[in-house]
Amino acid sequence: MWEVEAYGTGSTTPPPSTGTGLDDPAKKEIAMKLVSTFENSSLDWRAQFAYIEDIDDGRGYTAGIIGFCSGTGDMLDLVERYTAKKPSNPLATYLPALRRVNGTDSHEGLDPGFPDAWRRAAQDAVFQQTQEEERDRVYFNPAVSQAKTDGLRALGQFAYYDAAVMHGESGVRSIRAVALSRALPPSRGGDERTYLNAFLDAREEEMRTEEAHSDTTRVSTAQRRFLNEGNFNLNTPLYWSVYGDAFSLTG
Repeated sequence: MWEVEAYGTGSTTPPPSTGTGLDDPAKKEIAMKLVSTFENSSLDWRAQFAYIEDIDDGRGYTAGIIGFCSGTGDMLDLVERYTAKKPSNPLATYLPALRRVNGTDSHEGLDPGFPDAWRRAAQDAVFQQTQEEERDRVYFNPAVSQAKTDGLRALGQFAYYDAAVMHGESGVRSIRAVALSRALPPSRGGDERTYLNAFLDAREEEMRTEEAHSDTTRVSTAQRRFLNEGNFNLNTPLYWSVYGDAFSLTG
């Protein structure tokens, strides 16, 4: 869990961001749909509970609504929490293998049956709920909290969240540190547009360091477009493109 940093002059409480936050149910639904287009080229994020493949990014299997990875620990945490709720499930027998491959891109002990087991588990409402809980616990809630502390509105909160989805907690911290070296966030009296441009610049720079993530359109033709339009509250209608596909949300 992230330790949210607080800023202010003579106080640890920054000025509050204005507008409806990304944790509002309607805004959160928009966020989920946006990320689903980035990760799965589909607005239907709930269809991704069963998604699983190795996308050759050095993180092993990527699966589920947030791209839990067998090589980065979040998939292991997810399956452990699911198994604690429901010991008899299709994924429980793979826990020893998930512990062994954690930190690697190996499939040892997972092939050939793990993908089918994941898809079977994804039909279970308990597993779906656990995926959502882990998404919120590890990625959504900490990212939104940090963005609010930095005085950012819904678009900035989404920028932090999407960065967390791809780069994890440590990656967001690194990207944010670069942005802070170039611009002040609103909580320190900075201009929101200037700071978000600095954050998105740093995000694109980080993406280009990995071949698997070198296509930066989820930033350049989506988030950057919203920013250029001045849509700090992430209000619909929204129009964007990613990986050559066009999407829209009109209500």
